[in-house]
Amino acid sequence: MAEDFYALLGVRPDASAEDLKRAYRQRARELHPDAKPGDANAEERFKAVSRAYEVLSDPEQRVRYDRYGEAGVAGASGRGGADFFNAGGGLGDLFDAFFGGNPFGGSSSGPAGPPRGQDLEIQADISFEDAVFGTTMPVTVKTAVRCEHCDGLGAEPGTKPVTCIECAGTGQVRRVRQSLLGQMVTASACPRCGGLGEVIVTPCEVCSGHGRLIEDRTFQVDVPAGVDSGSTLRLSGRGAVGPRGGGTGDLYVHLRVRPHERYDRVDNDLVTTVHVSIVQAALGTTVTLPTLDGEEELRIPAGTQSGRVFTLRGRGVPAVRGRGRGDLRAELVVDVPTKLTPTQEELMRRLAEELGEPVEPSGGQGIMSRIKSAFS
Repeated sequence: MAEDFYALLGVRPDASAEDLKRAYRQRARELHPDAKPGDANAEERFKAVSRAYEVLSDPEQRVRYDRYGEAGVAGASGRGGADFFNAGGGLGDLFDAFFGGNPFGGSSSGPAGPPRGQDLEIQADISFEDAVFGTTMPVTVKTAVRCEHCDGLGAEPGTKPVTCIECAGTGQVRRVRQSLLGQMVTASACPRCGGLGEVIVTPCEVCSGHGRLIEDRTFQVDVPAGVDSGSTLRLSGRGAVGPRGGGTGDLYVHLRVRPHERYDRVDNDLVTTVHVSIVQAALGTTVTLPTLDGEEELRIPAGTQSGRVFTLRGRGVPAVRGRGRGDLRAELVVDVPTKLTPTQEELMRRLAEELGEPVEPSGGQGIMSRIKSAFS
């Protein structure tokens, strides 16, 4: 008959998670094959104790075990190394929420060292001018960083990981089953070591065996001139650090450019409008145009029509990949006055008479008014 899991660990059924972890560490040190070389009975006891802790340290499996006994957890193999690496409780949950699942992954082709850390993504807003001319800006991300206490190894200082006895350090477990075609051999990541080939008997007290912690980190990002909304910058090695000494992922910064009050961007050209009065358009004038490079004097020749586009070469957006800059295009808009003083109206009527152009009579007597007057 299988021995009770609580009895294997030497704890009461109402033991807390901390009590379970403390009891497991003590029993694992006593029974580990390295402590009792050649003792087959100790090796079997070590496996049984590890299995007991694997189940009882998982709240869901513990509930099933308490209700149905070992039959309720038969075939369950935890969450990829939960017996050694999730003993910290809340930290494991945080990795699940932040990185989307088991932080220690696994490999079906044998241990290839600790896995690389996750790539991270962040969106950053920048001003229109910074997008045109480039800038250096700080970005802050929540990421996984190396645990300084254990130097990222996950083991309490003074100890080190040991070879997994479940897979003999291969990181794989192989199973043979019968099929219509004969025996089929399947290989999968070792559930006890998560495919790493090693386990930690004494997890780091700071990171609970993860080898990393979740913290906010700020990086300086060099934004090249000419970027636009939707541009993505890749910062190699600025992502999350991998568990237990694994490599570091990359950080991807997605840019969003805030709109400008005067200019729109079309490819690498800057587009704006310049407003002048009807008199200025007729007689010509010079206006001051505030560009991103400073003020420019723009000459409007006499008789310029509304809609004409003036182009300032090389005053646009620099090419991100290549040389040169786009142009600045200013479209002229002639503003027609909506209200005139009596003097201004008189001058306009004299001009219309001089040009021989028909206009509405004074007082707003248009053609419809004249038609109505004719029948009254």
